[in-house]
Amino acid sequence: MVGQPLEGLEKFQSPGKGRGLRALHRFAVGELLFSCPAFTSVLTVNERGNHCECCFARKEGLSKCGRCKQAFYCNVECQKQDWPMHKLECSSMCVFGQNWNPSETVRLTARILAKQKIHPGRTESERLLSVTEFESHLDKLDNEKKELIQNDISALHHFYSKHIEYPDNAALVNLFGQVNCNGFTIEDEELSHLGSAIFPDVALMNHSCCPNVIVTYKGIVAEVRAVKEIEPGDEIFTSYIDLLYPTEDRNDRLRDCYFFTCDCRECVTKEKDKDKLEIRKLSEPPSAEAVRDMIKYARNVIEEFRRAKHYKYILCELLEICELSLDKMGSVFAESNVYMLHMMYQAMGVCLFVQDWEGALRYGQKIIKPYSKHYPLYSINVASMWLKLGRLYMGLENRPAGVKALKKAIAIMEIAHGKDHPYVIEIKKELEAH
Repeated sequence: MVGQPLEGLEKFQSPGKGRGLRALHRFAVGELLFSCPAFTSVLTVNERGNHCECCFARKEGLSKCGRCKQAFYCNVECQKQDWPMHKLECSSMCVFGQNWNPSETVRLTARILAKQKIHPGRTESERLLSVTEFESHLDKLDNEKKELIQNDISALHHFYSKHIEYPDNAALVNLFGQVNCNGFTIEDEELSHLGSAIFPDVALMNHSCCPNVIVTYKGIVAEVRAVKEIEPGDEIFTSYIDLLYPTEDRNDRLRDCYFFTCDCRECVTKEKDKDKLEIRKLSEPPSAEAVRDMIKYARNVIEEFRRAKHYKYILCELLEICELSLDKMGSVFAESNVYMLHMMYQAMGVCLFVQDWEGALRYGQKIIKPYSKHYPLYSINVASMWLKLGRLYMGLENRPAGVKALKKAIAIMEIAHGKDHPYVIEIKKELEAH
């Protein structure tokens, strides 16, 4: 109900962090704290035809929009429900054709403006926090970030001028700042990107590198479940970032995207950093300087690979970047080092894309054990790796290994996603089918 509080939870002022969310009663591991429907969402262009544009359901035989032929729906109900948002893009896609290319952030922001006009009051997604209350951190933006926002505003005017009443430039700058800090990316069970959304009540939670909840998605509804025992009075913490990396890297990311430094127990003690940055056991250990230089190289190559993927290098070139960097880093780093794991994961992704199942399996087998060590106990990163391995084993007709891997994925996902989640049910069916 709009305006009703979330049962067992309250908004409060968290010392040194601003607004936060606090438990009023105990929550057990795996228990659902709350769910939040998307204020608005946008399916990524690459998944059109595989998922419903409205509810993100994955199914065969979706019906396409008769006008633009690019949006797909479960049925007439989904199409009608999505029309106030799809009409922002439908005629524009027809007019611009191949030149229609607004970023996902621009698409999401256009939908926020449309939703606020249609529904000026508070929605069921804003029981504790409204979109207008989001932090934008405009005072902390450097010139590069300000320029990127102006580019997004130009794209918004270019592609959406027909259906949107625009506020002034200052209000748009503020809104893009809010979206950049408070938007969520929705991923499937193998962590493939499905789209972006705004979940105001979920955005109320503060970050910790030792989170006590995890956020997963059922279509376009976010669900928040306990991954640790939560007692009355405990603050609810999620993680805003990938927790694989060492403390310095995590805080670089947090400062760059969210403008704060984390002071959780993990960041203060740095107790996992030694294992995450494990050095290869050699008769003559590398010097501290050699290790520092290799860490610098690793960070650079990760960024280089990210840019290469963005600019759509040919796949053999991407695989070559992975293999050359692994070869170089392997002279200093152990295979369980997180920078090695990062590049192995990228290489595995390329192998999966080109359907080199054996190659993907080889990388996955090297990744899974250190992943289980470096990530928290109920990690969707670990679950998705077990799931990929299970499906690869099954496809390569190694049923015993496949069953074992899929069961490990299910054990984590039953806590993180809930036992009734469609992904969990689907994987159980895969087990039965084999």
